[in-house]
Amino acid sequence: MSAEELKLSCPAPKEGGAEITLAHGSGGRVMHRLIRDVFQAAFQDPELKRAHDGAFLASERTGLAFTTDSFVVRPLFFPGGDIGSLAVHGTVNDLAMCGAEPLYLSCGFILEEGLPLETLQRVALSMAKAAKEAGARVVTGDTKVVERGKGDGIYINTAGIGRRLVEPAPEPARVRAGDAILVSGDIGAHGAAILSVREGLTFETALQSDSAAVWPQVKALLDAGVELRCLRDLTRGGLATTLNEIAASANIGLSLDESAVPVRPETAAACEVFGLEPLYMACEGRFAAFVPEAQAKKALGILGSGALVGRAVERHPGEVRMTTRIGVERILDMLSGEQLPRIC
Repeated sequence: MSAEELKLSCPAPKEGGAEITLAHGSGGRVMHRLIRDVFQAAFQDPELKRAHDGAFLASERTGLAFTTDSFVVRPLFFPGGDIGSLAVHGTVNDLAMCGAEPLYLSCGFILEEGLPLETLQRVALSMAKAAKEAGARVVTGDTKVVERGKGDGIYINTAGIGRRLVEPAPEPARVRAGDAILVSGDIGAHGAAILSVREGLTFETALQSDSAAVWPQVKALLDAGVELRCLRDLTRGGLATTLNEIAASANIGLSLDESAVPVRPETAAACEVFGLEPLYMACEGRFAAFVPEAQAKKALGILGSGALVGRAVERHPGEVRMTTRIGVERILDMLSGEQLPRIC
């Protein structure tokens, strides 16, 4: 077979390059390298070095958390949500991962010339509804319009401020060997729902995005006295990438049990059709929680649909290893590139 015949149609991104590629927004190794080499190097702020979902701000009266996010999902409307509700959920969930109650949001709209006004109204009303349900207020914003063909309909940028209700805040540095790793529900549904719309797939059971605000679940855990060592929402790069980020940041080993990870049958079917791995598929209403082993059962009772999927271990620090369904242990690495772009 010739070298030309062996050429991949979708090659892995080059390790070094002079241009931005889709892989730089994937949540994988290429994006992490971009953040480290460009943004952290330029701004040199200790809060950025935490590599958390948000920053912790000092305040005379109370601790605050601050986060920002941007949303370029395609299509604008999908089963279970749209770019407006997704923007709210993504932002308040980042605050929740800091142990913070969402309070205030800003939103910036970048609109493309020719966008139907009815579409914008639908998005704005959806955003308002999601914010109200999350207990947050949209208090400031901005609008810009770009020429036809330059903006793909709507892009949204958000920022959020929340009140921290737990001290010390959940973060990777607090993870200890023996901690239980919980997920708050089944994984990969958001990415699968986006994929189904783009490719026109239909299944016996309709695929629905898991997009939702997770603060109520986090607040319930806090109210019950569960010690939340670390929290992370499972967005770009999915569960596998999230666990790799935590393992590297905490310099601790993580052991995952593949058979314990909850995946909806329709999500698994969509991934199988396209040769994708559910562990790397994005969620927008799911999170991973690290809690002391003794509190795992209590936490699962509060989460309801959650699952214990693994533990932090002393061996293989900085690595995530997974025991497969056939009992073989393998390294669960972080992807370099992008499984599915434009999912948030």
